[in-house]
Amino acid sequence: MKNKINSYYQNPELFSDQEILTTANKVIYSLEKGEIRIAEKINGEWIVNEWVKKAILLAFKFRKSKVQEYDSFDKLALLPYDSKNPTYRKVPLSLIREGVFIGKNAVIMPSYINIGAYIGQNTMIDINASIGSCAQIGANCHISANSCIGGVLEPVVANPVIIEDNCFISVNSSVLDGIIVEENSVIATGVNLTKSTKIIDRESGETYEGIIPSGSVVVSGSYPSKNGVNISCAVIVKRVDKQTRAKLSINELLRN
Repeated sequence: MKNKINSYYQNPELFSDQEILTTANKVIYSLEKGEIRIAEKINGEWIVNEWVKKAILLAFKFRKSKVQEYDSFDKLALLPYDSKNPTYRKVPLSLIREGVFIGKNAVIMPSYINIGAYIGQNTMIDINASIGSCAQIGANCHISANSCIGGVLEPVVANPVIIEDNCFISVNSSVLDGIIVEENSVIATGVNLTKSTKIIDRESGETYEGIIPSGSVVVSGSYPSKNGVNISCAVIVKRVDKQTRAKLSINELLRN
């Protein structure tokens, strides 16, 4: 499929619309089954499968809009839910588009999850959270109410947002522009992370851009700039310890 999609994307005029759409639909179905992903960690490094994103874009180009569920007029339907063999919990008013993978024992509260996203097992997506296109959320995570995990299809940026395993994203926070939050990290309430956000370790003074190191506890902060004007930043105030984990550990009773 990879070779076909790359050929279709580069020279669509050489192929029939139906041929392109058939392959793009296969990619979307494979995303739902977890057989392929937008990004995967190989030998400790995240590799983005750009051809999968191209397949999604081709599906938008060659599908026709039609009336879908909830009186929507769209090119994508909602993700089918297998009520006879449920593997995760889905609360009413949660909207999950086609092409999303939901791991075993995940809990999806009333929220929105866009195409290409990956939700790991035992992860909770809380009320009014927004999971953008192609975002990758690991296992045992909690994405809190009103938080925003950015998408990658528009604007077309290089990488999706990646939240690794055992992370806690607190209320009203946003992680955008391909930021990687490494495993066991905590993003505090109201923190906004973008590609240009300076991330400062309070203890060491080390700075990061585009990545939150493993086991970090991150809060909003500011640093001085010209003429006495402070600029917003994110501050790593400490590393996750037993006390932090005790406060934020996931409730297994909710995931049975």
